[in-house]
Amino acid sequence: MKILHILDHSLPLHSGYTFRSQSIFEAQRNMGYEPVVLTTPKQEENWKGDSTGKDVINGFHYYRSGKVEGRAWPVLYEAKHMVKTYRRIMEILKREEIGLIHAHSPSLNGIPALIAGKKTKTPVVYEIRAFWEDAAVDHGAYKEGAFKYRLTKYIETKVCKKAGHVAILCNGLKKDLEERGIAGDKITPVFNGVNPDDFAPCKPDEEYGKKWGVEGKKVIGFIGSFYRYEGLDLLVKAFGKLSRHDDGCVLLLVGGGEMEAELRALARQMGIEDRVIMPGRVPHERVAGVYAMVDVLVYPRYPMRLTELVTPLKPLEAMAMGKALIASDVGGHRELISDGETGVMFPAGDLDGLVAALGRVLSDEHLAATLQHQGKTWVSRAHTWAKTTSVYRDIYDAQVHVG
Repeated sequence: MKILHILDHSLPLHSGYTFRSQSIFEAQRNMGYEPVVLTTPKQEENWKGDSTGKDVINGFHYYRSGKVEGRAWPVLYEAKHMVKTYRRIMEILKREEIGLIHAHSPSLNGIPALIAGKKTKTPVVYEIRAFWEDAAVDHGAYKEGAFKYRLTKYIETKVCKKAGHVAILCNGLKKDLEERGIAGDKITPVFNGVNPDDFAPCKPDEEYGKKWGVEGKKVIGFIGSFYRYEGLDLLVKAFGKLSRHDDGCVLLLVGGGEMEAELRALARQMGIEDRVIMPGRVPHERVAGVYAMVDVLVYPRYPMRLTELVTPLKPLEAMAMGKALIASDVGGHRELISDGETGVMFPAGDLDGLVAALGRVLSDEHLAATLQHQGKTWVSRAHTWAKTTSVYRDIYDAQVHVG
């Protein structure tokens, strides 16, 4: 059966959203489904290369919607965005033998999918990976509780109620939707996962190790996007305090994003810029080799609705690589990590708590080995993509049968 996935953006853009999408498609192909993909106008807004009506990436067909002008006119822009997406959906439904529409948040994707599904009597599943109104708060678009925040939340809730079934990323999101009046039996978690072939213990990337000057050092690391809620400024400050007593360690921050310039300035201000290494993003196929050179991964997320409700992917990658990790005790981390067993947790936002956790893991070889072994074992058992995505079969079968 062909599944039409509707995405906000996709490869070749790099983000947690695009990599999760690609992993889902590969898992579904292994299950016997045939994913077909449509990206909305947001793809062309963010992609700086040549734009085509259709791409083939890793054997999957990606249809494109084209740009929408007029972003300065909020309501008109969103309306044009949804109209263009709807028309493209209808074109694809006529061209392909689609058995089910699977729209991924935000609601700008869900609304045109529901309209097209109703018109063509095609079942619609809606998937939420995070509440976009909460992400917008972190990005500074508006404050929690503001009119646009409440409006976005209301619309997302309506889309969930109209969809045949709702897939969500984690139990935190499920609980929140149930509190909005959506029946629990209509909501199924599709947890993040890892591909064991992509994230398995391996040799460190020698070229990067020499280039970055980390060979022979204790490496404290973070690999991902530099969003403000990730708490990387807290990590730089903690490293600064730790490094006063240990000149054999370095801090490796791989990735990029809104906090990059601020983090560089903070390192200079603290006089540790020569030991805070920020090489930018690396090709996805070389990420495993970067993980391999890190002694302990740190995820110091700050507490806010998004981090309390949503589970991140990166700690799972670290566990799969057999790495010790430290994380703040926000709700999204507590859902993934067992303190003292698969990771060490510290009070979110607590600088001294993070310094103490770093010192503990770096100095206690037995603890580090325990975290490495138990984290890897748990991920291999419960969080491979083959395991976490297997629930799609039940979701799809029920919707097609109803339809």
